[in-house]
Amino acid sequence: MNWWERGWYRQHPFTLLFWPLSLLYRLVATLRRFGYQRGWFASFAVEKPVVIVGNISVGGTGKTPFTLWLCQFLTAQGFTPGIVSRGYGARITAPVRVTALHQACDVGDEPLLLASKSQCPVVVCPDRVAAAQYLLETTDCDIVISDDGLQHYRLKRDLELVLIDGQRGLGNQQLLPAGPLREPVSRLKKVDAVIVNSGEYALAKGTTTPQHQMQLKPVTPQALDGQSQWQAQAVTLVAAIGNPQRFVDTVKSIGIEIKSTAFFRDHFAFDEQSLADIEGPVLMTEKDAVKCRAFAKAHWYYLPVEADLSDEFKFWLQHQLRRWREK
Repeated sequence: MNWWERGWYRQHPFTLLFWPLSLLYRLVATLRRFGYQRGWFASFAVEKPVVIVGNISVGGTGKTPFTLWLCQFLTAQGFTPGIVSRGYGARITAPVRVTALHQACDVGDEPLLLASKSQCPVVVCPDRVAAAQYLLETTDCDIVISDDGLQHYRLKRDLELVLIDGQRGLGNQQLLPAGPLREPVSRLKKVDAVIVNSGEYALAKGTTTPQHQMQLKPVTPQALDGQSQWQAQAVTLVAAIGNPQRFVDTVKSIGIEIKSTAFFRDHFAFDEQSLADIEGPVLMTEKDAVKCRAFAKAHWYYLPVEADLSDEFKFWLQHQLRRWREK
């Protein structure tokens, strides 16, 4: 977490200096959403249901492991899901189907991980409408998951699922740049469900949105080169994610000793030189591992995590799915 983010989450008074800019950001965000609601800006529906997985804050909230869990759940319910994503950091102007031949710089690190682990088609494009249309035209998908798509109002949606980091919450609850929020806290009253990742978070009074818990469960570290076998050892942690402290806490929770850390900005584009001076053994997140396989050394590992949702949420989601089938 950089010094700016620490100010957001530790209530540092310097963030108040940017409060006037946050008011302007709030005005623009509110008018933009209102404009789509009133039809001032065009939004488009696709012929299959669209599920939004997003958040109202910047930084990691667990969307990627949740999206992977959602793909498995929908498949088990008889659906054929596909994923659309922006492809953060990639230079994309038209829809691209993610394949094993792509690198993270081509399509983004999260889409590459989603495509490799979900076994579902993943299409990336800054234009989510074009991505969803391409997905449905070129595959047999019958439900679209829009990864990090809450603020992309051009694509009409049937279900909005918002994740919150249960450890950090929403910080000082100010909008950018004085705080971490993309939209006001009141937006949570309009979504279909809030999923709190690994902790407790109390929604504001008067919010009737269903709230559910999610836990991230780590599994055995895996070698990037596919050859080294994991053995208990002290490691250097490497991460380029929104909340690296969560990674630290997870590693400690399973008894792995940490000898040093090397944290980079979220979505950092790793190359061989940027990690040349890192002392191994290395343990990194799975999202970062997809960017490092081409130059991985022996005894570089990643820690997979799996999302675990409550039975209550599963029953709630099954009810939503039945409504679509009955239409």
